[in-house]
Amino acid sequence: MAPTTHATIPTTHPVSRRGLLGVAAGAAAAVAALWPRRAAAQDTITLKFQSGFPPKEPIHLIAADWTKKVEEMSGGRVKIDLLPGGAVVPPFQILDAIHTGTLDGGVGVPAYWFGKQVAFSLFGTGPSWGLDAEQMLGWIHYGGGQQLYDELVQKELKLDVQSYFLGPLPTQPLGWFKKGEIQKPDDLKGIKYRTVGLSADLFKHMGASVVILPGSDIVPALDRGVIDGAEWNNPSSDMILGLQDVSKIYMVQSHHQSHEYMEILFNKKKLEGLSAEVKALLRYAIMAQSADMTWKFQDWNSRDLAELKTKHNVKVVKTPKEVLDAQLKAWDGLLVEKAKDNPFFSKVMESQKTWAKRVGIWHQEIMVDPAPAYAHFFKQG
Repeated sequence: MAPTTHATIPTTHPVSRRGLLGVAAGAAAAVAALWPRRAAAQDTITLKFQSGFPPKEPIHLIAADWTKKVEEMSGGRVKIDLLPGGAVVPPFQILDAIHTGTLDGGVGVPAYWFGKQVAFSLFGTGPSWGLDAEQMLGWIHYGGGQQLYDELVQKELKLDVQSYFLGPLPTQPLGWFKKGEIQKPDDLKGIKYRTVGLSADLFKHMGASVVILPGSDIVPALDRGVIDGAEWNNPSSDMILGLQDVSKIYMVQSHHQSHEYMEILFNKKKLEGLSAEVKALLRYAIMAQSADMTWKFQDWNSRDLAELKTKHNVKVVKTPKEVLDAQLKAWDGLLVEKAKDNPFFSKVMESQKTWAKRVGIWHQEIMVDPAPAYAHFFKQG
């Protein structure tokens, strides 16, 4: 290491006050350069975002965690002003509001845009092909999924939006039912049931009368008998929404949404106008939040599932195999129907199947079934 050099003030001539001030100012500037510069007001980048969820909904809280990471990692230079669902536009209109620049960005799930192109629903509410949400996020990052989503949003629909995915969501329960358990496939026939995305068509194939509602409308509709049953997302989200207050029958495990993930969307022009450094920070903060969400959901959902049983007297029932098998059979017919006149739907589906076949073989051959070990150590079964 080279020896440290120090600037010295010559003493052979008198030093003026102005000279001393100049040396002091130079020293101060040198020291300041060694420390992170505090963001001046004019340097701060503030982006206006809206989520598609209520303020206490866990998915909204995960998005708020991401905004905190962005601000901390940027040293305060980048701030995300995150508003809850409905603050600027209804949840299902966020995509259009981002495209027009009404919002700089937003937080949602692809099923919300299902009405624009049915292929949106393959990004989270389609069949999982035997994989879980974490493995399907692998397809997004390394199997061509991100490129296909960009193509769907920017080329097929010509929207000025860039989206990135995060947060593997757990398998969604079959849902909450007021009139009794779903014991066989025929029990779904004729019931008024809330869901979204391709799941809506799946349950129509199974004979249900499907009603598509945003989250804030589900509990009132179930309470008043407008609907007989509903699915929302996961134990923590369902409890925050208040579903346990209007139904005590909670049926878990289902193939209608066995994988899903969140997306963080940006107005593309706004994003491209940012520096490469800021764009990288936003993207990598999303990836960090994806991991953090995985761990938080383990904590939140396990705790809240127990509370639903003990504190709220909810009966948690596993969906019968006969109903699960009927769902898979319904998927077969539905996928053929949707792919028939939709080349892009087919393109996405085939890409997913290629990934799932390879990853599924690896997972099934290498990973041990955890159920016997759990039963052994906790004396179950």
